[in-house]
Amino acid sequence: MSFELIAQARTLQGTSASRRLRRASKVPGIVYGGNIAAQAIEVDHNDLLLKLKKEAFHSSIISLVVDGKKEAVLLRDYQVHAYKPLVHHIDFQRVDAEHELHIKVPLHFINEEVAPGVKLNGGLVNHVITEVDVHCLAKDLPEFVEVDLSALKIGDSIHLSQLNLPAGVKLVAHATDDVVVGVVGKGGSSEAAEGEAAAE
Repeated sequence: MSFELIAQARTLQGTSASRRLRRASKVPGIVYGGNIAAQAIEVDHNDLLLKLKKEAFHSSIISLVVDGKKEAVLLRDYQVHAYKPLVHHIDFQRVDAEHELHIKVPLHFINEEVAPGVKLNGGLVNHVITEVDVHCLAKDLPEFVEVDLSALKIGDSIHLSQLNLPAGVKLVAHATDDVVVGVVGKGGSSEAAEGEAAAE
């Protein structure tokens, strides 16, 4: 999925200027990185809010158009109101096609309902990790990493080292090979599931 976001250069900065922007349904932001100086920008609030609701926007290369000039960026940070659907500030990082990115990518779990531990034994899927840190070139960046649960029985699990990553994508090194997802009995163990089956 590709995203384009229209922005304008922002000349006035500071708290009062940011308040005026927000009253005008604009969001103050900044673009940084590369060999170019950081640039203050403003974007339309409602357009940005709609895009932030899309999962892929958080892990995709975005075409940011600042005063008619396009540049490839990644969403790096944003601040929102504590309880209102209001975006207060947004940060983007310029993308260099020649250097690897370091970014979090969401996991998409598939075939949960046909996993033997769920379908045949009534087990529960336990999602331990829902996103992973990866590094790759911009051209190889995936919107998500798919995790297939179709072979999992009760007591089985998938670890970080077992993830099927797209070509050119590597996990950021971890000290331990953590569990990503597993299937457990309804009581939290395979023994609990067997006990329930015997009672039935």
